[in-house]
Formats: sequence, C-alpha cells, structure tokens
Amino acid sequence: MKYNKYTKQAPLVSEIGLGTWQIGVNSGWKPMEEKVAVQMVQKALESGVNFFDTAPNYGNGTSELRLGKGLKGFDRSKIVVNTKFGHTDSGGTNYNSDYIRKSLEGSLKRLQLDYVDSLIFHNPPFKYLDGHKNDHYDILEKLKDEGKIKAYGASLDTYREIKLFMETTQGEVVEAFFNILHQDAARAFDLASKRNVGMIVKIPLDSGWLSGKYDADSTFNDIRKRWSRDDIKTRAELIKGVKSLIKTQNKLSQTAIAFCLAYDAVATVIPGNATIAQLNSNLESTSKPISKELLRKLEEFYQLEVKKLKLPW
Repeated sequence: MKYNKYTKQAPLVSEIGLGTWQIGVNSGWKPMEEKVAVQMVQKALESGVNFFDTAPNYGNGTSELRLGKGLKGFDRSKIVVNTKFGHTDSGGTNYNSDYIRKSLEGSLKRLQLDYVDSLIFHNPPFKYLDGHKNDHYDILEKLKDEGKIKAYGASLDTYREIKLFMETTQGEVVEAFFNILHQDAARAFDLASKRNVGMIVKIPLDSGWLSGKYDADSTFNDIRKRWSRDDIKTRAELIKGVKSLIKTQNKLSQTAIAFCLAYDAVATVIPGNATIAQLNSNLESTSKPISKELLRKLEEFYQLEVKKLKLPW
C-alpha cells in the first residue's frame, strides 16, 4: 500500500480508502449486518487502509456508528476519518452555517471520537461554495481552532464547483466525483496540487458500472433505480468501449481504480464495498497500475465518446 499526503495535520493516507456508505442500515444499498460492517472496517485496517469516509446521512447515522465500533482498539493517531455536513442523519438537508456545529457534534458522538481529520460540505448548492459570500468558513476555522476538526473541505462533482471552492476558501480537502466515465474533475487536479489540497476520489467504479457486472438488460432495485432504461443502455455500450480498450486479464474494477490512482493529485480513492471479497479485490488494485498509453486512451475515449453525453450520476 502506498501512502500519500492528505492535509497538513493528518498522517499520510492509504491510496485506497474505505467508503462507508454501504455499511449503514438501509443506506439504499444491499443490507449489511452490523457484524459484517464492523469486520469490514477491521479487515481494511489490518490490510493497511487508514482512510475512512462517512457521512451523517449514510444509513441515518448508522454508518458512523458502525465505523466507530470498527475503529475501536486501533491506534487513532494513525487513522484518518473524514465526515460531512449538509445531509442530515434524519434524511433531510440543512446547509445553514448555524447547523455545522450541531451536525459535527452528532457525528463525533456516533463515531466515538474527539475529533475528525476533515469535515466537508456534502454536495452543497453552488452558492455556498464562495468563501467570500458565506460565513460557513469562519465557523469551520473556529472548529479547527478548538481541535474538533483538523481540516475542512467539500464533496463536489464538477470542475466549476471545485475551482470556485479552492479559489475563495482555505479548504484543504476536495472529494471529487471522478472515474473513467466522469473526468471533468481532472481539470482541477493541477490547481489542487498547487494549493496543497488533498484530493479524495469518490465513485471510482461509477456506482458499480465499472465493476463489469452489468449490461443493457440489468435492473436495479436499490439507490441505482434512478437510472432510466435509456441510461442503462447508454452506460452498457460505454462499458463495452472501455473493455475493448483495456484488453487485460485484470478485473475491470481494478483497472478503473488504477486509472484514478494514476494522477499525482489524488491522495486516496474510496470505492464502496458490499462484501469483504470486494474489499480484497479493490485492495489488489494497488499492485496493478495501468500504463501511460492506456491512461491516454481512456482520456481520449472520454473526450471523444463520453463527454458529449453528459451522463447523469
């Protein structure tokens, strides 16, 4: 496992982190028993993972609860925990600045921690990203001074959002939507490197499509039921194109993660895991880097075939 710089005060972070949306109760994914969720966290730690991403709304707080239980007994000083605010543990949204502290206190209680290494806006409306026009960032700075957070940032989907946030705030973290089929965020990677912003890559497997398990006839009964039949057919054709470029014995999912890790600006990639077997497969990606030639081909594929489609999340 390779470890990369994240923020000024955090330990170096594992290039593969653990996204914990799936470990919560009724998170919108396949149900997971608490015992398995805790085991997954512990297995990740034992395998060298030290970065964990969660949020209050993942399973209405149960992701944080289970993560906290899984971290018990391990050296906190070597563990990096990122949580969010904006989407609440009751299933709603509240981006108001006067809610930040309450949200954080709830997260700390569920996680059984005294502080988190980073606290980030959870996909806020665009208007909240301008640090010159919002008092959220004064409050976040106070929370840093109090030692309850070590850094702050935002979880964002587009270059436009990321650029505004980095240019108008002192945020040290961006969690970016980035994968083979969604490469817009890469336009901000150079700026992130210049500003020493720790870049987390979310949704590296495009909600499962880059696992290679799905085709035009696939149906979804979980959070992915948002896709129309046309969306599914479009994604399926694109996956065929990706597979034709890869031409490798490695699993598609491992190549997809390796694609994200090929960028120096990326500190860690957080694939979700429904099973410990998936966790093990994702961890194997660290030993299977992709070539510069394949990286270039996948970038060209996005520019020529994917970008114009404006794929929905």
